[in-house]
Amino acid sequence: MRTFIERALRKLPKMTAEQITDLLLSIAAENERLESVMDSLVEGLLVCDADHNLILVNKMAERFLPLVTHDQAERPLWKAIDDELIAEFLRNALTGGDRISDREFDVEVKGVQRLLAISVLPMVKDKKVTGSLVHVEDITAKRGREARLRRAENLASLTTLAAGVAHEIKNPLGSISIHIQLIQKALKVSRMACSDVGTDADGGNVPEHSGSQENKATAVAPFDLLDKYLGIVNEEIDRLNRIVVDFLFAVRPMDMDLREGNLNNLIRELVDFVSYELEAAGIECALELSEDLPDLSYDERYIKQAMLNLVKNAVAAMPAGGTLAIKTARVGDDARIVVSDDGIGIPEEKLSKIFEPYFTTKESGSGLGLTLVFKIIKEHRGEITVKSKENEGTTFLIILPIPQKETRLIAYEGDSR
Repeated sequence: MRTFIERALRKLPKMTAEQITDLLLSIAAENERLESVMDSLVEGLLVCDADHNLILVNKMAERFLPLVTHDQAERPLWKAIDDELIAEFLRNALTGGDRISDREFDVEVKGVQRLLAISVLPMVKDKKVTGSLVHVEDITAKRGREARLRRAENLASLTTLAAGVAHEIKNPLGSISIHIQLIQKALKVSRMACSDVGTDADGGNVPEHSGSQENKATAVAPFDLLDKYLGIVNEEIDRLNRIVVDFLFAVRPMDMDLREGNLNNLIRELVDFVSYELEAAGIECALELSEDLPDLSYDERYIKQAMLNLVKNAVAAMPAGGTLAIKTARVGDDARIVVSDDGIGIPEEKLSKIFEPYFTTKESGSGLGLTLVFKIIKEHRGEITVKSKENEGTTFLIILPIPQKETRLIAYEGDSR
């Protein structure tokens, strides 16, 4: 186009009015095309002449930068920017003739906070600088993605490290537990030996028939205390071990073994497994299992673990007994499992946090039970939600996708020949 205009200008004295009109229309159409290209860019672009005056700006630059637009006076670019840091940067870059790439600035424009990367490039023609080009890119989302990626990488590294530490903790816990049991056995033997021996007035051992009951009780009493203390240590070891096992389960990738199975049968087996515990807690289990529920693709171990965690939560929520209801149903292409209780409920301010790691409403809970449930359901491409009211009960809803086996064809109402 430039070559065409140059040729036309050389012939201008010989051109008719009609030819000049056509030339001007062509130039106008070309300018409109260039403006359309400029305004279609997703990045800001500003063009300055050799004196650094702003001569062209696209719409994205107007959107990104706080430009002064109250008049159209010719001015250096930095005087058209209503931000001191950016204006000073552009003044130094343009007057110094520097080529600068991706200088970052935080700026608020029209109430929107943005992170901008600004580059200044010289425009050269015939080995002479004829102006400058200022490129503006909004990198807010890009930096956000990079930050999230760094956090994810750090979390993955931390998770791997934590899993390794937890595994190393689990081994000595097992060893400590075994040795505590050996100590308890040794104490049992010593207790039996002491119960058969009395003490004389000088503190010496005498046969059982010579010792008083008071002396024997005095000899055995320390063993009772040791048994009590060792029992507490054993309980704490078991609790730590459960926490470590739950943590490892939560952070390690799941090795899913998906197989088709009947979800109702799994629930019946689970209820049968916990029936004695429910009976002892005074809890009645009401099952309402839909007979038209098709086979689902799931990992039996994990789904059973998730259901067991929900049942145990329900039991803990009904210390005075109550009713545990488990229902299944098919709704469209989804299978639904509802687990509800009429227990103490969950305060409204805590509902949004119950699936978070280490958040628990129990005094002795690890805070990982519902986190594991959430992870298991998500691994099965499902959803889990909860509703609860204090002193009225809690309801968990699990939605799992039903495998689609039928091939659906698009109907064609035209000629079938």
